[in-house]
Amino acid sequence: MKNIFVGNLSFNTAEDELRQAFEAYGQVDRVSIMTDRDTGRSRGFGFVEMASNEDGEKAIAALNGSQLGGRTVNVNEARPKTERSSGSGGGGGGGRDRGERGGRGGGGGHRDRW
Repeated sequence: MKNIFVGNLSFNTAEDELRQAFEAYGQVDRVSIMTDRDTGRSRGFGFVEMASNEDGEKAIAALNGSQLGGRTVNVNEARPKTERSSGSGGGGGGGRDRGERGGRGGGGGHRDRW
C-alpha cells in the first residue's frame, strides 16, 4: 500500500476527479481531500491511498508537476503526521512566550538603560 500526498489542488477539485487521475496508474483504495472544519471548503490538499507501492511510485512520477483542475499539483509520498508535528509544537510555543514577555509595556526600554 502507498500513501500519497497531493498539494496545490484547486479548491474546486472533487475527490472523484482526483481518483480518476490516479486510477490511470493502478488501483486506488481511498481518496480524501482535506476540508476546513468551519467552512467545509477544500484546504487545497489531499491524500490518495493506492493498493501497491509500485503503482503509487508510478503515479507520483507521472503526476508530480502535472496540471489538475487548472493548477500544477505537487505529488509525493505522504509522511506520517506524528513525525511532522512532534518537533514543531514546543518551538512555536516557546517563541510566542518570549515574544510576549519581551514586547510588553516598556520592559525592553528598561533593559536598554541598564
